[in-house]
Amino acid sequence: MLHVRSIWNGAISFGLVSIPIKLVNATESHSISFRQIHLADGGRIRYRKVCELEEREVSSPEIGKGYEDADGSIIPITDEDLASLPIPTARTIEIVAFVPADRIDPLQMDTAYYLAANGVPAAKPYTLLREALKRSQKVAIAKFALRGRERLGMLRVVDDVIAMHGLLWPDEIRTPESVAPDSSVTVRDKELDLADALMDTLGEVDLNDLHDDYREAVEELIAAKASGERVPVAASAEKGGGKVIDLMAALESSVRQAKVARGEDAADSGADVKPLRKGPARKASPKPASGKKPTAKKTAAKKTAAAKKTTADATKKTAAKKATPAKKTPPRKRASA
Repeated sequence: MLHVRSIWNGAISFGLVSIPIKLVNATESHSISFRQIHLADGGRIRYRKVCELEEREVSSPEIGKGYEDADGSIIPITDEDLASLPIPTARTIEIVAFVPADRIDPLQMDTAYYLAANGVPAAKPYTLLREALKRSQKVAIAKFALRGRERLGMLRVVDDVIAMHGLLWPDEIRTPESVAPDSSVTVRDKELDLADALMDTLGEVDLNDLHDDYREAVEELIAAKASGERVPVAASAEKGGGKVIDLMAALESSVRQAKVARGEDAADSGADVKPLRKGPARKASPKPASGKKPTAKKTAAKKTAAAKKTTADATKKTAAKKATPAKKTPPRKRASA
């Protein structure tokens, strides 16, 4: 923190308490920036600041501010003009209220800063405000001026540091009219159940484990081209935009894939994935070449009928045997002596 350059020096006004502070950027960008070049020869493309009246390039010390009026005329505004404005927040972060954190709409969140105590005398009041914010579990709403305009801010505690988030003014937030789907859509409870199951399966994540895959791929691309190596080519992803999908099937597949990614068994009973379609869910078995395949009930009925017929035939044969008179065997003649 000590090696980070402060971008603003001032004080926090906390009632009659004044806390000298330094404003330090709390975030930094790791995105890779590119230069514009001439494709024919690789030369840099630069923008030059040219005065329209004199048609010549001017340097930074020659450039000031001006407001363009409705008729196109320019009204010069100097830094001295802005500094003389009767604004109490010119060098002060003025706390105006303390509110619960959930009162702040995340849409209002802007740039984040760290507030560092400026000097030894600032340590005591700085710590007092920090501990008061911790104990109240509230955030402070403040007004401050930075880069030529008054801004709104929110002060909260991060570890042992007071952080300030720049906030957009309420009239800078656009209303979400005409953004939601126009048509009326009904979501079934079963679809919500599957969505809940997917959310539970994905679970939580440590944000420190997430990283910028695109930036890493660009860095590998630059390194490969700089060293003359073969440029890595990524596999083309399937385009799924614009397709009409089966929402239930997509949710079920998402739950299964999420469980596999977490090393769980997708077929486990805890997956909460059940066939939810109305009517017959199973596909009909293919028909045999001879015609329709008999159902189990019909097969059982035919077997029963065949068994009854066999029993009846056996009974008839037995009765016929009893009704036919048995043939008498003639007595054998005795041989004469």
